[in-house]
Amino acid sequence: MDVYFRKSKFRKHSETIESAQREWGERRGKLLRRRLDELAAATNLEMMRSLPGARCHELTGNLKGQLAVDLDHPYRLLFAPAHDPVPCKDDGGLDWKSVTAITVNEIIDYHG
Repeated sequence: MDVYFRKSKFRKHSETIESAQREWGERRGKLLRRRLDELAAATNLEMMRSLPGARCHELTGNLKGQLAVDLDHPYRLLFAPAHDPVPCKDDGGLDWKSVTAITVNEIIDYHG
């Protein structure tokens, strides 16, 4: 999958495991690099659903249109399909198999 970044600073801080760990700490930096590598290796977003521990899911409310994967609890990596228009099924839901590019937005704890 093609992985883009909303902010070049985020991309720079996550390019290597060392830079990610400097920015977000040892555990979160390591998990961030793993998730980014998994996303880049996936052919499409559907493949992320079966990865253990990733728990890739669509968000609702004010984060609707974005998806998240787990990092270290309670933090999540947020991203969105980088398609215009976003691929949808006939019922209006996201067509996960057709999403082949994403834009990484941020790391947040949206539970608080």
